[in-house]
Formats: sequence, C-alpha cells, structure tokens
Amino acid sequence: MGLLKRWAPLLMVLGLAVAFYVAGLHRYLSLETLRERHAELSAFVAAHFWISLLIYVAAYAALTTSAIPGAVFVTLTGGFLFGTWVGGAATALGATLGAIAVYYVVRTALGAALRERAERAGGTLRRVQEGLHRNAFSYLLTLRLIPAVPFVLINVASGLASVPLRAYAAATFLGILPATFIYSAIGAGLGALFARGERPNLKIILEPQFLLPLLGLAFLSFALPLIVRAVRGKAATP
Repeated sequence: MGLLKRWAPLLMVLGLAVAFYVAGLHRYLSLETLRERHAELSAFVAAHFWISLLIYVAAYAALTTSAIPGAVFVTLTGGFLFGTWVGGAATALGATLGAIAVYYVVRTALGAALRERAERAGGTLRRVQEGLHRNAFSYLLTLRLIPAVPFVLINVASGLASVPLRAYAAATFLGILPATFIYSAIGAGLGALFARGERPNLKIILEPQFLLPLLGLAFLSFALPLIVRAVRGKAATP
C-alpha cells in the first residue's frame, strides 16, 4: 500500500501524457488551428464563460503537470479567449496547480533518486536547490519572474529542496503573472487579427498590441536577470 501511495502520482502524470498523445491532441496545438476555430471557440466562451474558464484552468494544469510541450501556445489561446487580464490570471492559476502536482510527484516518487543524482552531478539543478535552501520564497520568486529559466526545472528543484508548499505556491503564482499577462496580451491581439480575417506575419510585430508585449517579454528575459545580478552583487558587498 505504501509503494502504491509513493508511485501513484507519477503513474497519473505518465497516464496524462500518454492519453494526450494517444488522443492526438498535440496536433491541435498550432496557430493555424486557432485561426480556423476562432469563431467556434469564441462563441462557446460567450455562451458558457465560467465553464470555459474552468476547463481552461484544468487543461492548463494537466498540461503543466505532464510537461507536454505547447504551454506558450495554450497561454496565447487563453489571452485570445478571455482577454489579457482574465486569461493571464487563469493561466497563472492553472500553471501553479500543475506546478504543485509536479512538486508532489518529486517529493513522493522521484525525490530520493533525483536528490542523489543532483548531489553527484552538481550543475544547474544543484545550484537552484542551494539557492532555494537559503531563501526559498525570494529566490523562487526571482526565478519565476525570468521566463528563460525552465519552468519544469524549478518545479523539480523545489520538490527536492522541500520548499514549504505555501511559499512555493505563492512565489509561483506571483512570479509567473507578468509573463502570463504578456503572452495573454499577444493572444488577445491575435484574436483581433483573426477577427479581421488576417494571418499572422512579421509585419504584425510593429503593431502596438504585439510590439509592446514583446518588449515586455524581452525585458523579463534579458534585462531582469542583469538587474537581479547587479542587486545581489551590491547586497553581497560589505
């Protein structure tokens, strides 16, 4: 019974991933699908808003839990369907729920093996663990704010470091909000583009509804890490 309890979360995650690919859902993760179905999806959301929102959050949580590629596309879809603010908040909630599920999988089924391997190999996973041990909430919040840091790696490292769940959930939700709002804003811009019957192309980058979110994403990805390093360097100087 103890063995089943230990491995059940991992088996559920693997089952989700297998079911996703067997059902062929990965074929729908494309902008072309969104362009072709935008009218149907928009009509369904207009008729069943709260049900649609719950389905979206649950689907995003499942996607995050199973680490299936396509999170960026689904985030764009959230902005397209629900707008920048509601779509961004719903995405952050779904991603946080999925991250908590991965945290539990690591703590139960994979913790001992991964912890031993990380200690032997060192590298990025080990460094993230050490940072989380020093100051879990602030370090995790900083990592979540930077889109370039792999989301799954942070989830795994947090589980290995036994970060307190409350701090983990709060830092995850707050830390990914800026990026989810930015991607959702781009998705909302795609909705307006599809409504005009146009296709995405390089020219749309110069339009304000795409250019401003992309500049925000560039700031989070490139400028923010430099600012964080500078602040930490000053704090470490006697």
